[in-house]
Amino acid sequence: MINNRILVTGASGQLASAIKATYTQFSSDDFIFADRNILDITSEEAVNAFIENNNITVVINCAAYTAVDKAEIDRDAAYLINCTAVAYIAKCCKKNNIKLIHISTDYVFNGCGYKPYETNDFVEAVNYYGESKLSGELILQKINPANSVIVRTSWVFSSYGSNFVKTIMRLGNERDTLKVINDQVGTPTYATDLAKVLLLLYPNLSTKEVEIFQYTNEGVCSWYDFALAIQELSGFDCLISPIPTTEYPTPAKRPYYSVMSKAKIKDYLGIEIPHWRESLINCLQTINNNVI
Repeated sequence: MINNRILVTGASGQLASAIKATYTQFSSDDFIFADRNILDITSEEAVNAFIENNNITVVINCAAYTAVDKAEIDRDAAYLINCTAVAYIAKCCKKNNIKLIHISTDYVFNGCGYKPYETNDFVEAVNYYGESKLSGELILQKINPANSVIVRTSWVFSSYGSNFVKTIMRLGNERDTLKVINDQVGTPTYATDLAKVLLLLYPNLSTKEVEIFQYTNEGVCSWYDFALAIQELSGFDCLISPIPTTEYPTPAKRPYYSVMSKAKIKDYLGIEIPHWRESLINCLQTINNNVI
């Protein structure tokens, strides 16, 4: 039996790092983890050559321009990575009959909802990062390679890189007080949980048109609630106070409501999803054990 050869882009990011740490538990396939030094996904020639020369059978595209505020100014770079590069990958996958999982974001929604967004709900980004990611979704759907899916996620945290959990832990140990926004609501996603789902998903991909799935952990919270949970489970001594978004202006507008329905992916894979607080405990244990 010939093993799959899976290309994971964005190798230095949280999700790809989680896949790298997890995949041997789920798969005997060959994985190649590529960062920008190994593969420049903004070059169509480089994408075609790398995928074809390495006999890739599955691409998991974790690469993204994720600097939300910087994207308001650095629009060309955001669009290049979040849309143009997606088109290059999608065209190569279509030409070579390669499976594709593309990671997207809750920021494709405007945040004006009041119940969990379904995969087919109206999309309207409120900042340029969201616009560029939505453009990537649309171009992928237009190219429409078989056996391809978009997986939207949100509020990703892990023991890798920079994220909200590690920032709150650091600031909580450095400062006496912290102010955290309490009127933006969503669901945290533990990168390790999402990685496991993607490792279950790629062998089961069988779609004629691009399907959209959504994955976060279960539960709903504000950033303030999330910070309090981090404090409670970490034990640092710091006064955390809630503030509205208006007291913490940023270059990019954020959606106020970012909760997404996971019903479709739960049904497709027959899985249960852990609550974000349960996964936060696991993440903090990993951070404490590894001192990453």
